Amino acid sequence: MSLFSSIFKGELLLRRVALFSALAAAVVLSGCQIRPLYGTSTTGDFGAQSSTVAAELAAIDLESISAQFADEDATRVLYNELTFKLERGAGPGGKQYRLEVLADVNTAQVAIERFADVPSAYTITMNSTYVMSDIETGETLTTGRTFRSASYDFSDQRFANQRALRDAQERVAKAVADDIATRLAGYFASQS
Repeated sequence: MSLFSSIFKGELLLRRVALFSALAAAVVLSGCQIRPLYGTSTTGDFGAQSSTVAAELAAIDLESISAQFADEDATRVLYNELTFKLERGAGPGGKQYRLEVLADVNTAQVAIERFADVPSAYTITMNSTYVMSDIETGETLTTGRTFRSASYDFSDQRFANQRALRDAQERVAKAVADDIATRLAGYFASQS
């Protein structure tokens, strides 16, 4: 047996093992069911199946968010973001669910300038609790808590400080709205 024929047999064996592994992986992965959350699925016997998640999200009536425990700017951004994410431009329609959100915003100093003894950075944290219930029965369907934090720098310029605070509030509110909308979409996807 020559060196060439032994190398060729080794490569042939390696190719067979690789081919068998690829076929086994294809068989195992064919059992996975990945479905789009908001769009349509082309799997199934009858062609495209539309997702009901977007319609269910549009059927949520969002109660106004009280600014009692939070800054009005932060709660306004949270309300607007949630409205956009839930309705997705569908506009007001038949509402089946009620979503109540309670938000709390805290600001903390995280850095102090060494010789000036003034804060140089802040962290803003939004804690949020939500309850979604059925409008007709009043039954609680899902609840949850979420929080996000963002930091911003503090400087000698008053306008820059106000803008940095507002930007941090918007970042936290948008992140909380994303989390709540995703959790609600997951709830509706698990129900169908």
